[in-house]
Amino acid sequence: MPTFDVVSEIDEQEVRNAVDQASREVSTRYDFKGTDSTIELKEKTIELHTESEGRLQALTQVLEEKLVRRGVSLKALSYGKVEEAAKGTVRQTVTLNVGISTEKGKEIGKFLKENGPKGVSHQIQGDQLRIQGKKRDDLQAAIAALKDHDFGIPLQFTNFRD
Repeated sequence: MPTFDVVSEIDEQEVRNAVDQASREVSTRYDFKGTDSTIELKEKTIELHTESEGRLQALTQVLEEKLVRRGVSLKALSYGKVEEAAKGTVRQTVTLNVGISTEKGKEIGKFLKENGPKGVSHQIQGDQLRIQGKKRDDLQAAIAALKDHDFGIPLQFTNFRD
């Protein structure tokens, strides 16, 4: 029985490179001089720190530009609240979403049942989804349906087996 896996992953090396590039650009750009603006990569988060909310938007734009140029989907980012920090500065935490949560898995499964071809079933396996079908064409139609719909997370299709 043909199967494939639906996963939501990001290339951590590309994220690291994009954050490094954005950080370097911020340190050399004229409009960021003297603002003590920083972009830091932590374990699964990116920390943005600058002097005002206007600067924070510009910092976010620089980061997103570098991520897109490196092929990292912006759907993988979720922005936290803008927090007040020391000395009148602001800080924002950007979380990197990796894996398909259980509720997203259920949402994708429900979508497949309603809009996918007949004979296609799904199974949630940790942070990925395994899709099974009787025919290869059914699975290809399921992939096309999943690509057309926006679930708010980046989806990749791996491990296609006949």
